Amino acid sequence: MDFEAFFTVHCNLPREGPGSDEATREALRRLPPLPRSPRVLDLGCGPGRQSLVLAQELGSVIAVDFHEPFLRQLEVSAKQAGLGDRITIRQGDMGALEDPPGSFDLIWSEGAIYLLGFANGLRLWRPLLRDGGLLGVSECTWIQDNPPREVREFWQAEYPEMMTIEDNLKTATDAGYEVWDTFILPRSAWWDEYLTPVSDRVQQLRASGNLTPGLSQVLAETEREIDICDRYGEFFGYVFYLMKK
Repeated sequence: MDFEAFFTVHCNLPREGPGSDEATREALRRLPPLPRSPRVLDLGCGPGRQSLVLAQELGSVIAVDFHEPFLRQLEVSAKQAGLGDRITIRQGDMGALEDPPGSFDLIWSEGAIYLLGFANGLRLWRPLLRDGGLLGVSECTWIQDNPPREVREFWQAEYPEMMTIEDNLKTATDAGYEVWDTFILPRSAWWDEYLTPVSDRVQQLRASGNLTPGLSQVLAETEREIDICDRYGEFFGYVFYLMKK
């Protein structure tokens, strides 16, 4: 992938994947009680919309992402929201964290664990949780059986490890978690702050002309994703998995 072209499409967007402030709050409401002033780690935070909610609801959060411009975007957003003192940004690899075992009461990751693979991410992050610590992740998941060939082939190319809810529940149990709750994000969580802004950006870039081959390819791939989500969205979705170590 041409990463420069990818980030040209994705820079300064509200989100880097499906989600909403209300979905984040709903997930937090479904968790068992946390300690007062919990230590919270948000992994693959992107521009950090969920980091702001975590800071508002829980007090403070460490937000980690590999892409430095996303962290700068979050830094600005946090200051504008009056949360600059509650969010600590950290540039790093969420698959190679050096925090001591048992460092966190809650690990959060919206739409990012797929970069490591669901099973691998659960395995890597579990030691960082205290005993009884909590993990909340959202993950793209098959939600209907026997999807049409076109959508299955699309996701086989984009995310071949994508599983059903049942398979992910078993994976979490095998990795040493008790699954506390799950829920499917509504379709609005795809369109309002993710696919619609991305679609607008694609149209702006196409209208500007002077497209490099790499950017043209990324635009075509993005349009394909939007089309698949529009026509086949009932067959897959983002699911929140709320777990306890």
